[in-house]
Amino acid sequence: MPLHIFENRYRRLMARCIEFDGRFGAIYHDPDRHGPFLSEEGRVGTVAEIEVFHPLPDGRSLVLVRGRERFSIRDAIDGGEPYYEALVEEYEDGGPPRGETGALPARRRRSIDLFHAAVRAVAGEGEGEGDEAPELDPERETAFPLASRLRIDADWLQALLELRDERARLDRLDAVFQAAVDRRGRG
Repeated sequence: MPLHIFENRYRRLMARCIEFDGRFGAIYHDPDRHGPFLSEEGRVGTVAEIEVFHPLPDGRSLVLVRGRERFSIRDAIDGGEPYYEALVEEYEDGGPPRGETGALPARRRRSIDLFHAAVRAVAGEGEGEGDEAPELDPERETAFPLASRLRIDADWLQALLELRDERARLDRLDAVFQAAVDRRGRG
């Protein structure tokens, strides 16, 4: 995700990140929908890792970050910084249902294939054309890389982030992909 850093508090955050490990926590919050931000226990976010940092002469910066693991807030910290700080813990999926560990790659492959069909349908291209999405490995977590390709309501994406079961995430994504395929078929 590309970021344009211009507020003083986030300039300070970037300076601290560059000084240390290049990582910070990102939590979705829309003040118009949700009111003022509170560092409430249980809020789920993503560790953002700085991949490209380009400082501008006026103090602003252009930054490219990649989402990594998820976390949840345990407690707010009042460290005197102008940005929010919190104690966090890992937010991991539960284990796969008993006896289904080997089925997940096939399940991921179905979602990847449906995603490619949706890209072709939206692009209005023939089979195999217009599909510029990166190849995804069905042996690895697939829902989050697929979701990163969507331009969809942020609250919907936050709910997806909070799910602790990849199959449930893939089911939700498949519904979106199938709707794109169906809409193109009707149009």
